[in-house]
Amino acid sequence: MAGVSEIVLAEPRGFCAGVDRAIEIVERALAKFGAPIYVRHEIVHNTYVVGDLKSRGAIFIEELDEVPPGATLVFSAHGVSRAVQRAAERRGFRIFDATCPLVTKVHVEVAKLHREGYEFIMIGHKGHPEVEGTMGQLDSGIHLVEDVEGVAHVQPAQTERLAVVTQTTLSVDDAAEIAAAVRARFPNVREPKQQDICYATQNRQDAVKILSPQVDILIVVGSPTSSNSNRLRELAKKLGTESYMVDSADELRPEWFDGRPRVGLTAGASAPDVLVQQVIARLRALGAQAVRKMDGVQETLKFPLPKGLRLDA
Repeated sequence: MAGVSEIVLAEPRGFCAGVDRAIEIVERALAKFGAPIYVRHEIVHNTYVVGDLKSRGAIFIEELDEVPPGATLVFSAHGVSRAVQRAAERRGFRIFDATCPLVTKVHVEVAKLHREGYEFIMIGHKGHPEVEGTMGQLDSGIHLVEDVEGVAHVQPAQTERLAVVTQTTLSVDDAAEIAAAVRARFPNVREPKQQDICYATQNRQDAVKILSPQVDILIVVGSPTSSNSNRLRELAKKLGTESYMVDSADELRPEWFDGRPRVGLTAGASAPDVLVQQVIARLRALGAQAVRKMDGVQETLKFPLPKGLRLDA
């Protein structure tokens, strides 16, 4: 059996600025106010990150009833609906909002255009917390479309003022295809000045497009709930490269690499580098001699933290 000989690392891969910021908000809240800190929904969709923060005193909840009065509450990077926001404020929690600023930008755009009389078509995955948060910015007039077929079934009350918004972690190509179908049915639809899909999602998908033809198999480090990680695995498969997503190095199967000596390795935007390093170690144990990094975009974006979390204050 021919095993692994070379690992090619995608660039960029792993944590994005929004994930970095969200995790730091929880860490600083723990350092400043002490455990427990309550977090609504998984702070980011990664099993390792959530487990690590749990061990330090973060308690992850879905319902605000689970949070005692006067507690410190963090909203996850995916954002929340207006109803959740209002309910949390009513209950008097100390609130820190870890919503990714690129998701907040979509929320602001929805609120602004709604005031101008717009209805919305949202391209996204039903049940994803980011979609629930964005759709929950309005009480009505926002219609979810998950695929091209769904476009035919949307029934807005009017089509004069119709705008499209997108979940930030979708497949760039799939979203473009759905947006084209929306334009074909509603030629006057207003599209965002800059696309809603975030820079990190785009960059990681672009890297997979370059990497896939160079390798025999692609491994994506990411958790099953992570939308952007799932999209990376699907993209490689669509490009004809066998691909698997793993939550940790333990999930790698030696038989995957039979006759596939060149292994591409990437990580979703919520997967920490420690997991990538563990996968590299496991692939070395399976025979990998060389590790090289492909050229790619260097990300330098950093988002400011909310007020009230400075540790020297």
